[in-house]
Amino acid sequence: MTLSERINNDLKEAMKSKDSFKLSVIRMIKGAMQLEKPNPREELTDDDVIKVISKQIKMRKEAIVQFEKAGREDLVEQNKKEIEILTSYMPEELSEEELNKIIDKVFDEVKPTSVKDIGLIMKSISPLVKGKADMSVVNKIVKERLN
Repeated sequence: MTLSERINNDLKEAMKSKDSFKLSVIRMIKGAMQLEKPNPREELTDDDVIKVISKQIKMRKEAIVQFEKAGREDLVEQNKKEIEILTSYMPEELSEEELNKIIDKVFDEVKPTSVKDIGLIMKSISPLVKGKADMSVVNKIVKERLN
């Protein structure tokens, strides 16, 4: 079952169980997926759907920071619940150990000499960890290793 099919099934289940919050989040995902489609007749691949969902998660995390500054705890909680639902569609996160192995492997291949090589390293790591790790964390680890 593709990720799109799973989202459609969960949409139906949320309708049947009258779970309005989950239903609204899934509809938001479907809307974002529609906007991502270059051709309406083509289906998005699982990688495309993961990219859409990770973008939605990132938006929610940024919103949480803003809502915390404004003291809107109700909206902070709502966004945290939305992130919880969104992450259920994401592939399992890489452990720190697995992430470090991938970074080691890329360092062996690229053989960086200075911080200027961070672009090359991130370019090599990105397809290996896309959707499985937070790229800001990866970037932080790479910068620490280069220094």
